[in-house]
Amino acid sequence: MNESLALTPAPWPAISKVEVCYRAFFNISSYGILENYETPSVIFGYALPLLELQIIIIFVLIVLSHMFLRFIGVPQFVSYMFTGLLLGRHLFDLQDFSSHHLSLDVALDGNIALEGVANLGLIMFTFLMGVKTNKRAVFHIGKGTVAIAVLSFVVTMTAGLAFRNFQLDKADPLYMPLKLAPTERTVIVSVQALTLLPVITHLVYELKIPNSELGRLAISIATINDLLGFITLQCVSYVASYRYVSPRIANRDALAMTILILVILFIIKPTAQWIFDTSPEGKPVRELYVYGTIMTAIAASICTTYFHQVHVLGAILVGMAIPDGPPLGSALEAKFEGLVTNIFLPISIVVMTMKADISKVLYAFDDIAINIFLVGFTLVVKWTATFGSCLIFKLPTNESIILAIMMNYKGFVDLCFFEGAANHRNLSQATHTFMIIYVLLIAGVLPTTVKALYDPKRKYIGYVKRDIMHLKPNSDLKILTCLHKPDNISGVLSLLQLLSFTPDGESNKDRGVIAVTALHLVKLAGSSFPILIPHDKRTKPQLHQNTYIQTMMLVFSEFQQENSASTTVSFFTAYSQEDLMDHDICNLALDHHTSMIIVPSGRKWSPDGLYESDDNVIRSVNASLLDRAPCSVGVLNDRSYRTKKKINGTVNVGVIFIGGKDDREAISLAKWMRQNPRVSLTVIRFLSGQEPDKNKNWDYLVDNGVLNDLKETYASSENFVYAEKIVNGGPAVATAVRLAAEDYDLMIVGRGRDYDLLDVSGLAEWMELPELGVIGDLLACKDLKTRVSVLVVQQQQQHE
Repeated sequence: MNESLALTPAPWPAISKVEVCYRAFFNISSYGILENYETPSVIFGYALPLLELQIIIIFVLIVLSHMFLRFIGVPQFVSYMFTGLLLGRHLFDLQDFSSHHLSLDVALDGNIALEGVANLGLIMFTFLMGVKTNKRAVFHIGKGTVAIAVLSFVVTMTAGLAFRNFQLDKADPLYMPLKLAPTERTVIVSVQALTLLPVITHLVYELKIPNSELGRLAISIATINDLLGFITLQCVSYVASYRYVSPRIANRDALAMTILILVILFIIKPTAQWIFDTSPEGKPVRELYVYGTIMTAIAASICTTYFHQVHVLGAILVGMAIPDGPPLGSALEAKFEGLVTNIFLPISIVVMTMKADISKVLYAFDDIAINIFLVGFTLVVKWTATFGSCLIFKLPTNESIILAIMMNYKGFVDLCFFEGAANHRNLSQATHTFMIIYVLLIAGVLPTTVKALYDPKRKYIGYVKRDIMHLKPNSDLKILTCLHKPDNISGVLSLLQLLSFTPDGESNKDRGVIAVTALHLVKLAGSSFPILIPHDKRTKPQLHQNTYIQTMMLVFSEFQQENSASTTVSFFTAYSQEDLMDHDICNLALDHHTSMIIVPSGRKWSPDGLYESDDNVIRSVNASLLDRAPCSVGVLNDRSYRTKKKINGTVNVGVIFIGGKDDREAISLAKWMRQNPRVSLTVIRFLSGQEPDKNKNWDYLVDNGVLNDLKETYASSENFVYAEKIVNGGPAVATAVRLAAEDYDLMIVGRGRDYDLLDVSGLAEWMELPELGVIGDLLACKDLKTRVSVLVVQQQQQHE
């Protein structure tokens, strides 16, 4: 013991032998101003000040690194790894600086506390990734998905192991004992063949494609691949323990893992489901359940560590057993997501990365050349196997390429595997360092490549006309209505009632039915992956009896029964994050070949028609939707005109027409309403003092054609009025719009992206709701005293 003490320099003054036993354990905090400051470094002889200094250094370098790397589009994960390399042994060497400050016992050096924080961070992060994984997407697996995952794993594993013994006789015994060289190559091949679910979950969320078919397919493939890897890992671990440790230990570890899995399946999962079922709707889950779940994940990780498994394995298994979404999943993310993602994870990545030593790679390059070749070879084999299997199952070529790239992504869990292998001396430090650099390159290049190759907006581009204007006379009008809150139901329903009237007699043959898809959008905080749930109106959904979803289904079912000859209704609920709701809307609109999406404006009015508030979340969703929608969009600002009219009374509908595609789409929608005898339609065309050159202005000619057709169709109708009004400049337009609003219950206007005929630039500078356009904003103005509701229409955007 005296020899070990002599080799360990003490930062504090010499101590007696009586104090040695005490000093073998570190103190947590210093004595503050009462401390004996014989040297400044004495403060680092205490665990907490030293840990604080380590964390400060880590985050200062992370911020400085990301300040430069973000300009080239590098993910923040790479900044964490780059910081770890800077703090590694070849530069700042934070580990060496900290190792001798904390304790006289070499087993309790100054990195123990930091290692503990790093391990806790990895456990928490992998647990949350498991919780946030959409279980429906994971287990919605077809034969093609299984085949792609199996081929990707098996082909890579088989091809890699075929080279395991290549030139093994030329390996240098000084680099690694010959009997361990095959093990090192097996580790490399196994990790290359694996596609880890938490890593792919993190990548898909980073790319913001969790609600796309590509994202869901990647998650499903990763699930099967991860399952195969888990089985392989358990088999290899059992064989290795049986041969090199003892049969008793091998059997004990296998039995312990079996018991853990059974406990998770038959105790933890049912308990989590019971919490989900018994928690009051709309109220937060009890904190006892939240902290109990976290402690269960940590306990499972301790169990897997004790029985010679990767320490994050237990956390992943428990996380997958927790129902994603509210109430428990949301509570876990609300409590821990920010802390884990922004504090613990960066520390964990830095600590694992700073164990690399690039100089060892240079010195042992000849010895690890075969390993480097093996990494590149398995990378190509896995890409080829995944790409080929995707083509066999008739996936598009572009998506097959991207999916094959994604399956080769490596992340934080792969670093855990490499570190565990290095700690068990199954990887040399040179190979370990190279694998860290490999993960750094993959994490930096791959997401950027995928973003360049895959644009989620591309599939929404309208090459097929999906609007009302170009519908054939006998076609069905397919409308997708989006509902965020109970307040949205009545306004949308009143609008649909004007559209869904069935004319009597032969005129019914001139139009199809109104096919309504009602989509209930729920803000999701506890799951990374949006969930789209179809509701069969013939059966009751497994929800609480007083939920908003039940109310929506009841109201729309009654609406369909009242208009059974002209209307069909289907119901969906989408659980999604705010910034992904527009993707869910667009995907559903594409699937249902929708002609128009109707969304609430986000502006709330009191029953008296007075302004109450704006919902910025809804407004943000609408702005994104207007930018990428695959069909026409109608934004409804509802002021409850129905309260002023009897059920069978006349509804005065006005259309302000200035010109352009949006206004023509508004006219097309108004023509559908005009077939309802309750609707009295007035079209007001605003003209400027100077008419444009009719031979050069194509839109002007098309506008005239649309209006002439409208006037001819309803020339003999009593409830149709066409008028023209000359307005000069923005103030005249504003005055004319406000005066017109006093005479109507509902105004239909175009969003006005083509207002070249009127000078409304001054009005555009004062808009409160830019997503409604100039005229729509005037009609939704807070100080407008009339009770008029407004539907702002944007025609489908297409490449010209």
